[in-house]
Amino acid sequence: MRIVIIGAGAIGLLYGARLALAGTDVVMLVRTAGQAELLRREGIVLIGQDGVQSAAKVDASVIGDYEPAENGQADWIWLAVKQAHLDETLVGRIGRISAGTAPVPVLALQNGIGHMDALDKALQAPQLHAAVTTEGALRVDSHTVRHTGNGTLTLGRWPKNEENASKPQKMLLKTLKAAGIEASLSNGMEDAVYQKLLVNAVINPLTALFGVRNGELPADPNRLRLMQALHEESKRILIAAGMADRQDSWERILHICEATGRNESSMLRDVKAGRRTEIDWINGGIIGLAGKLKLPAPMNEAVYALIQTLHTN
Repeated sequence: MRIVIIGAGAIGLLYGARLALAGTDVVMLVRTAGQAELLRREGIVLIGQDGVQSAAKVDASVIGDYEPAENGQADWIWLAVKQAHLDETLVGRIGRISAGTAPVPVLALQNGIGHMDALDKALQAPQLHAAVTTEGALRVDSHTVRHTGNGTLTLGRWPKNEENASKPQKMLLKTLKAAGIEASLSNGMEDAVYQKLLVNAVINPLTALFGVRNGELPADPNRLRLMQALHEESKRILIAAGMADRQDSWERILHICEATGRNESSMLRDVKAGRRTEIDWINGGIIGLAGKLKLPAPMNEAVYALIQTLHTN
């Protein structure tokens, strides 16, 4: 199986390395020629949770230079870039890569909301899939990633599709299992995206504001109270928007903090690096839903404003 992964951040490198080490043909599409050359020459260095390093051999190319006709048709395209990078140019490029006599299924791994409907409209892909992951990963450098916490990968067709699992889905699940990646299919990805949004809306902005790793966030009583307040508000809004009411949602957030304890959230890393965060699509997405539903969202508005201030400064 050939999987083309667009984006070499923490999650892209983590899945690329694990799949390649299990024998999958992995192609990493990145933004710079220097990173592409480094990945081709040295592969992806995966540092396991036990500290053991493994080098995974992958092919790599600059996104704009990749031609499927010259490199062989992919079986899957994975989008591992952040929402801020899903601009018209990149989406157009994805469309050209996925097109062909047998259109290639596309798997989107972005945080937040809004991107799936935009991708569905722009790509018109017959097999567009949403995915949510709870894996913990920390990018060390442009070709090295540390696996900081075990998690799961849930994927399914977008929009919702009640058909039985397709051949590409079955092949992908078999490939993921061979790589030791826990994965499952879902016919309710809209709810799965909302459930992941609830987690991200609590952990990401607060770790970024306090400058702490995931496991440190609930350790302080004051931070814990802020987590609880942000969770309750976000959950109330998302349930009103159609999310299922999971009674264990708070315990799940605490478990993820523990399971990915050494991990720095993507928003914390973005703030440290002075990059644009995904706040617009995470807490900003919840604020947008609250506006449509005419519900108050003072906690989300507060953390949104604070993160925007950090980015501006």
